[in-house]
Amino acid sequence: MRNNIVHPGADELTYEIREIVEAGRELEKKGIRMHWENIGDPVAKGVTIPEWIKNIVSDIITNDDSSYGYSPTKGLLEARQFISNLRKRQSGVTLDPEDILFFNGLGDAISIVYTYLNRGSRVIGPNPAYPTHSSAEGAHAGSRHITYRLNPYRNWLPDMEDIRNKVKYNPSVAGILIINPDNPTGMVYPKRVLQEIVSIAREFDLFLISDEIYANIYYGTDRMVPLYEVIGNDVPAIVMRGLSKEVPWPGARCGWIEVYNKKTDPIFARYIKSLVDAKTLEVCSTTLPQKALPKILSDPRYQPYLKERALQYRKKADMAYRIFKEVEGVIALRPEGAFYMSVVFEDGVLNKKQSLHIANQDAKEYTERVIPAVSLDKQFAYYLMAGAGICVVPLSGFNSDLYGFRITLLEASAEVFEENLRIIAQKIKEYLKS
Repeated sequence: MRNNIVHPGADELTYEIREIVEAGRELEKKGIRMHWENIGDPVAKGVTIPEWIKNIVSDIITNDDSSYGYSPTKGLLEARQFISNLRKRQSGVTLDPEDILFFNGLGDAISIVYTYLNRGSRVIGPNPAYPTHSSAEGAHAGSRHITYRLNPYRNWLPDMEDIRNKVKYNPSVAGILIINPDNPTGMVYPKRVLQEIVSIAREFDLFLISDEIYANIYYGTDRMVPLYEVIGNDVPAIVMRGLSKEVPWPGARCGWIEVYNKKTDPIFARYIKSLVDAKTLEVCSTTLPQKALPKILSDPRYQPYLKERALQYRKKADMAYRIFKEVEGVIALRPEGAFYMSVVFEDGVLNKKQSLHIANQDAKEYTERVIPAVSLDKQFAYYLMAGAGICVVPLSGFNSDLYGFRITLLEASAEVFEENLRIIAQKIKEYLKS
């Protein structure tokens, strides 16, 4: 073309969680029946939405014509006021409804948050990284996402020295990202670790982003501590929440950000205004889920419903931990939140010569044709799909230097879930011995 129209960050836009599906679909065409463990959609994996939630949504659709119209740019005042009051009741935190901004899902929020950062400003995030964050931040900067290490040898806790050094010696870093509970590891940040991160942000005059989409899905020994309980009144922060995982209602595309300590820094305040201005250009976010949010979250059946779901995830997390801890050559820590588990291959156990038996000849030829160009853990994932019909996401697809894979805890059938785990464990053993 006359001019190069490609954005300098185009190569950073990767999303292995969905991209690996392309290979899985090709294998399905060749006769492989696939179990999909790649994406965190509870509905797709069989979670049944309670009738009382459906009735709330149905009643709004039937009786409230305003649910078909535009909402204000920031979101419905009734929804923002509800969230504000909820924070006050839960933690005694003061959150102005004007400091809440609704988006069409957190994917939309994440895109806008990074797009409207100054091009020279970077946000450092966890490694393994959730690819929506890492890709959006890397694309914004036209450079690979900067990360701090989550240590699988220390319960996936962040390496605080790594965070401090990368912040200290990289003056372009303006913010720190936290995903709590974490995706893809299932780790829940202890309060003391959050306090250390807040202290670093305070020392180096940074802002914080805390993606808390799984805030109400935790089942470990400790309570999930929201960022707004530890930031004090001086560290600027953006907290991200939504309905997609906990109701669950991913198709509603309803997420929001909560802005804390905006007035403590004029640059941060101007940046937040740019997010509101950007949302104004989109007009608004979807009205119906904003109408439903206060009714669902305030219903007396909601908290027991969340607790029951968390209990089911804990049982599956325990089962996965018991099965994988017996497999030599991998590190598999028990998740404490969200509905994921990451399994890491120990250093040096993978090589390009390893393989699994593939009975389907067409699938075998396809797999052997594509694996030379992929990472070592993706090679295992391809063989697992072709040889066992199970799709997992390689950890290298989470902007990580660790080799491994992520599974979900979402399979509705306990029997199918256990069978799939045992198949994966057996295939790891066969693969490492091949």
